[in-house]
Amino acid sequence: MLPFKKIICPTDFSEPSYEGLQCAAELVSHFSAELIVVHVVPVVPPLPPDPNFAFEVPEYERALHAEAERTLNELVEQRISKDVNSRTVVAHGDAADEVVRLAREEGADLIVIATHGLTGWRHFVFGSVAEKVVRMAECPVLTCRAPRQ
Repeated sequence: MLPFKKIICPTDFSEPSYEGLQCAAELVSHFSAELIVVHVVPVVPPLPPDPNFAFEVPEYERALHAEAERTLNELVEQRISKDVNSRTVVAHGDAADEVVRLAREEGADLIVIATHGLTGWRHFVFGSVAEKVVRMAECPVLTCRAPRQ
C-alpha cells in the first residue's frame, strides 16, 4: 500500500473539491507519485423526439466533454505545481461509479476526495459521492473536508 504511486482525485470544480486537490497534490509530491485528476460529466438522458425541439444529445454531450476538458486542464495548470506528475481524465456517467472504475482500471493506490459536508435533507436529496466512493472502492480512500465558511 505504501508508498503511494498513483493517486486519483475527482473534482466537481467546487471550492471544497479544490481542498481535496490540494491535499492530493501534497501527497503526490511527498511520495513522488502520479496524480490523476478526474471530472465526471453526468450522462444526459435522451429526450423523446420532438420536431420543434432542436436539441441533440450527442452534440450537447460532446460540448460538455470539451468544456470539462478545458476547465480541468486550466484547473491543473493554475492549482498544481509543474513539478507534480499529473494528468487529467474526463469520464461520463455516475460520479462515484466512474471514480471507482477509473481507480480499478488505473491500479490506483489511493483516492483523495473532498466532502461537501451536506447534512440533513440536502444529504438525503443529493446523496454523497464521497460516501459511495468510500463504500465501493477497492483501494484506500482519503476524505478531505473543506474548512467551514
